[in-house]
Order: sequence, then structure tokens, then C-alpha cells
Amino acid sequence: MNMPQIALHGLPKRLVDDRLIAANIIEEATVTAKTKHISLVQYLCEKHLLSSEQIGSSAAKEFGIPLYALDKHNPDYFPRDIVDSKLLKKHQAIPLMKRGKRLFLAIADPTNQRAITEIQFQTGAVVEPVLALYSDISTALDKWLDSANDSDISEALGTVNDVHLDDLDMEAIDDSDSAADSAETNGEDDAPIVRFVNKMLLDAIRMGASDIHFEPYEKSYRVRFRVDGILQEMSKPPANLAPRLAARLKVMARMDISERRVPQDGRVKLKLSKNKAIDFRVNTLPLQFGEKIVLRILDPSSAQMGIDALGYEEDQKKLYMEALARPQGMILVTGPTGSGKTVSLYTGLNILNTPERNISTAEDPIEINMEGINQTQINLRVGLTFAEALRSFLRQDPDVVMVGEIRDLETAEISIKAAQTGHLVLSTLHTNSAPETLTRLLNMGVPAFNVATSVNLIIAQRLGRKLCSHCREPFEDIPDNVLTEEGFDETGIPREQITVYKAVGCDHCTNGYKGRVGVYETLKISPAISRVIMQGGSSLDILETALKEGFRTLRCSALRKAASGLISIEEANRITKD
Repeated sequence: MNMPQIALHGLPKRLVDDRLIAANIIEEATVTAKTKHISLVQYLCEKHLLSSEQIGSSAAKEFGIPLYALDKHNPDYFPRDIVDSKLLKKHQAIPLMKRGKRLFLAIADPTNQRAITEIQFQTGAVVEPVLALYSDISTALDKWLDSANDSDISEALGTVNDVHLDDLDMEAIDDSDSAADSAETNGEDDAPIVRFVNKMLLDAIRMGASDIHFEPYEKSYRVRFRVDGILQEMSKPPANLAPRLAARLKVMARMDISERRVPQDGRVKLKLSKNKAIDFRVNTLPLQFGEKIVLRILDPSSAQMGIDALGYEEDQKKLYMEALARPQGMILVTGPTGSGKTVSLYTGLNILNTPERNISTAEDPIEINMEGINQTQINLRVGLTFAEALRSFLRQDPDVVMVGEIRDLETAEISIKAAQTGHLVLSTLHTNSAPETLTRLLNMGVPAFNVATSVNLIIAQRLGRKLCSHCREPFEDIPDNVLTEEGFDETGIPREQITVYKAVGCDHCTNGYKGRVGVYETLKISPAISRVIMQGGSSLDILETALKEGFRTLRCSALRKAASGLISIEEANRITKD
């Protein structure tokens, strides 16, 4: 596609005059950056077209002002609560100091009038731009925002000796079980245990962990965090502390501290601020040398992320939104444990959650509380199964029903009946791909006609670790045959537009990765696929028909994200290659 010719002036012209970049490349970058609503400097740095130092040197000459050594600035002096952190992150700018009505703002491009205007409007101060390297601003901003979050958490926690837990009355715990339990949970001797557990919770939240594992062994004890889907060892306290650590965690989760023979479940709610709380789902498991305790961290804000933050490509997002807009039918989300199915479902429910709709869910367990949605906890001990909950839902005048998981024929049949009688049904299945989901329903015993006429959309998904934007490096001169062998020809992306990056590792990430992104395949049940189902076709027959209609497999979707630099080839192989 031919880019429109633009007249070069200011910093772009200076970069060309300094022979740092070709005129046609800077023209294309200028137009693209404007389209993406980001600054030219940010675009050049993120695409590795120029280094921060090269841009900073040319900018200093162009504007006739020296570069500010931001790395020498003490972050404690940054003025807080002046500019919204989202605005700073959006424009990659950081406030240095405020004098009277003047706010001195470190920014990599002093001509970025959009950033200056928005920050000026939000603060009511006169913004004085100060030239700094983009890399220094990005590093300082991350540290500043991290320290701000830590400050909020620490303030909510008070001292590290006392985690503030919602509705947790320590006085209500029965201390009469035994002298040993009493010693474990009370008195000054327990203070180090309390501090250690609180520190682990705090560190896990800071690191964005999804799970915390407390594991006892014969001669050792370890604590591991699952960060971006990978377990990491974080601490090795003395093995003789195992009973006291277990007792502390069980007290927090309101469990029976005297019961060590059977698994127990509990919950802890941790308030970080007036409007922010984190839930921990706690499970104990008796082992040979004590009790293993796993805490699943449930962040309610993940349900409010919005569909744009999940990693769907535009055509995939369109299919999901169209399926959600239909008044009836079934949407199935599939994938292994830990693949993000719950977040996808909650995101869909959040979109549907309006005053005009009656939404009911049957979950085991309820992971995130959602205002305005009727959530039912499955309880097998009293006979409240998914099927039983569904029967009750259908007598409660529902518009939308969510079933945590279709595990058996009875649940499948009632779900399909609901989908066929004017209700929108969302649920999950444990299958490896979207086409296999249809054959799984058939193998359960659901008639082919019911499957073909009730299922609207199937989403299969995985979670891939995102490459750190601060340290990722592009692979140079990858042979074409390697790209072909990996399957990049199937992505539909021209070779010249494919840039594959590798993980490096820096202070901002873990081994070159930070955060996760969803990888999806979305299968719309078209008339052609319905015919294949009715004719008893296998999952391979369904896949062949779907591919003819433009369906992209998980492997293809993962490679498209690798081609755009979001994930590495190694990560694409880890989550999708057989």
C-alpha cells in the first residue's frame, strides 16, 4: 500500500538529515503513528527503528535544549496524585516537579501537543515539557507506577504484621482444639509466621501471580508462585515451620485447624483500597509430610477488562460479539485448565449484564462476584448439581444462563434444551480444539440434530506469555524454509511484514516475558458445518469444512501473534504444537 507523501519538518527532518533513517521510512512511521494515536518517538522505539539515544541526540539538537538525565532523578521526588497514571502511560510521560501552577513534564517529544494538552487539561497546570530519553521515561514510569501500587497496597495492609481481611474476625476462631494449635496461632511466637504469610500474599499480588503454592516435604519446605502460567520457586522457609504456616493460612480462610486428614476449601478477601479487593480461593490437601495449601488469586477487575484486552483478532471478536447479541443458542468456550476460559465467559457476561436481562450462573466454584448477576454455587453434597441448578434456572424466567462446565449427558441435554427454547447459554468443555468439541458432545450421546441446531459458536483458547516490550530483540535473517516449516505460510501475512522476536530478559520481566495474551480459534456453526454434523462427520471432516470457510486454527492464530512480535516462536510452539 502506498503511503501518502508528507512534507518532513521538525524532528522527522532532523532524523533524516542526521542520516539515522530513510525519508520514506520516517514518512510511513509518521502516518502509522498518527493512525495508532501514539507519538512518533514511541512508535520508532517500540518498532526498534531507532534507539532512544539516537532520537534523544537529534531532538536535543533540533530543539536546542539539553537532555535531562532522568535516570539520576530520585523517583521519591516525583509529584504523586497530580496526573492520572493511565494518561501518563498512554503518552509515556512523567511529572518531574510542580512549582506554583507550572508542572515540569519529562517527555521524549516536546512537540507532542496532544499529550501536553490532555495533561494540562487534566491537571489545570501550565505544562513545561522537559526533553528526556524515551527508554529512561519508560523505565522510570514503570518503577514509579509499581511503587505507587505498592504504596496503595502497603497503606491498605497497614503494617506487614496485619493483613486487613474483609469480615475476618480472629476472635471467632476456636483456640481450644489443642495446646499445639493454640501455640501456633496465638501470641508473640506467631508474629514471624504472620509476617511471612503476609509478605507472600503481598509479593504475589505485586508480581501478578495467579496461584501461590505452600508445599511441605520431609526435610524442606517451599513456596512457589505461578506467574504468567509458569511456576517459580520464591522462598524456602525451614521445614519445621510447616504446621504453623498451615495453621495460619487455615485460620485466615476460616477452616478447621484441627482437621488435617481431609481436604478443605475456604476463601480470604484482601482489601487493597476502598474500591479494590482481591479474593483468594484456598484449598488444602493432606500429604505425607503435612498439608499442601494452594491459594488461587481471583482479581474481580479481570472481569471488567473488556473484550479488546483479551487478545481476540478483529474477525474473532466480531464473531463473539455477534453470538452474544443473539437471543438464543449456545456459546461454548473450550481449552485445558488455566487457559483463560473463565475470563472469556465473565467478559461475555459483563457485556450482557444490563438491567433488561435476567442472568443466572451455575459455577463450581464461584470465582468472581459480579453485581447484577445471580450466581449459584454448585454443592454436590446436598445434590445441587449443574443439571439441578439448570432445571431451577429455567423456572426463574432467565434470558441468559451460564453453566460452569458441561460434564455429563444430563447437563448437556438440559443446556441444549435451554438454548433451543429462547435462552442464550454460555458454558465450557475440556477439549483441545473447537471441531473436537462438537464430536465430544456427540460422543456424550447428544443427538446430532440438537448439536447442529443449538450451538452457535465455539471458542477454543490458550494463554501465551507476552514478550517484554522493553528487552525483546528481533531475529535477524531467519531462513525462509524455517518460517515455512513452522507454518507461517498459513497465516496469510506477507513475508516482508513478519518480524519474529526472541525473549531476552531485563528488570521489567521474567526471563523475557511479562503478562499473557489469549490465543483463540473461533468456529461459527455455519449451514455447511451443520450438514457435516448431521451426516455424522468426524472432527477432521468438520475442520476441513471450516478451513474452506476461512477458519483459523489455534496454531495459525499463535503464529500470527508471533509474526506481530507479541509472543515468541518458542511460546507459540509450547501452547499449540503437538
